[in-house]
Amino acid sequence: MAQTPLSMEPTGWYQVAWSHELAVGDVRTMKYFSRDMVAWRSASGKVSVFDAYCEHLGAHLGYGGHVEGENLVCPFHGWEWNDKGRNVCIPYEKRPNKGRRIRSYPVVEHNHAVWIWFDTASRPPYFEVPDMFTAFGDDPADAENYYAPIPGGTLFHEQLELHPQYVMENGVDFAHFKFVHQTPFMPEFTRHDFAGPVSYVDFTIAFEEGATLETAASGVYSVNAGLGCSITKSWGMVENRTMPAVTPVDDRTCDVRFTVWIGKKPGEESTTELTKYGKTMTDLVIEQFDNDVEIWSHQRYSDPPALSQREFKGFTALRNWAVQFYPGGDSAYGRDPAHPESGAIVPLHPSATAASA
Repeated sequence: MAQTPLSMEPTGWYQVAWSHELAVGDVRTMKYFSRDMVAWRSASGKVSVFDAYCEHLGAHLGYGGHVEGENLVCPFHGWEWNDKGRNVCIPYEKRPNKGRRIRSYPVVEHNHAVWIWFDTASRPPYFEVPDMFTAFGDDPADAENYYAPIPGGTLFHEQLELHPQYVMENGVDFAHFKFVHQTPFMPEFTRHDFAGPVSYVDFTIAFEEGATLETAASGVYSVNAGLGCSITKSWGMVENRTMPAVTPVDDRTCDVRFTVWIGKKPGEESTTELTKYGKTMTDLVIEQFDNDVEIWSHQRYSDPPALSQREFKGFTALRNWAVQFYPGGDSAYGRDPAHPESGAIVPLHPSATAASA
């Protein structure tokens, strides 16, 4: 891939692991946004993510560091750091060093995943990670009607040369469906909302041979919370929900994760495992996503792109929306000036808002 001119440090939520990969007491090394980091789970089950180096003398906390209760202990001199990155104990002194703090990142666990909030200016989160089973207005109990996505419903690619924005642009690139996914017609928007940091892109689509735009009775809803976090729900076809997540590793590469929920087949409602049917459907969805990944990982960012008339509206809206997440971009884009700066936007699909009205 030709190196993208887009910043690899956009503000937002980014997946850095699946929840099951961090057991209580685990300390995991990772690298994202060109920073060495550690993720660890305390005795109470809380996940924290820090920059990797102890503020005392610079030991890497991922190599020999261990969890004691609610603290991470440095392997070099035993200094203890709490979930906020603050020193709370120096074992050979009477009091901690209150003046030093390791950079920590806001963390949430949603949809079987661990997410961190990244912002070059260290601003607090101003929108949230959407929940797979409440963001679309469904009863949370609906999760029981889907096969568990872990471990058989995931895809992971490490350090591919692509950018999170490519994935978001894919959602408005309707022409590619016909050529990459072999749909019988080009989809069409049913909703197209880029008014704030959370966007909504819904469209009609079908995969059956002979289907037309006029006869299609199926489609996709999507909620996009920034550039790093997206969830989708299908309707009128094989029941599935997906969660693509692309997280910058350095100035050229990203990790790509994809999680798939498949609706349970009649007669399998009580199963807790991914059945043969569930695995077959999961693999089909993953295969379609992987076809996109193959394109993205060899793509050059085209600016300005040579858009056709039918492509102009979607691409222009998305690229204008994306600017707000980059360093120096307008973070007030689409936000109500009266809305408190500290108040996070809950990214519900409009159908959820209507259902609760």
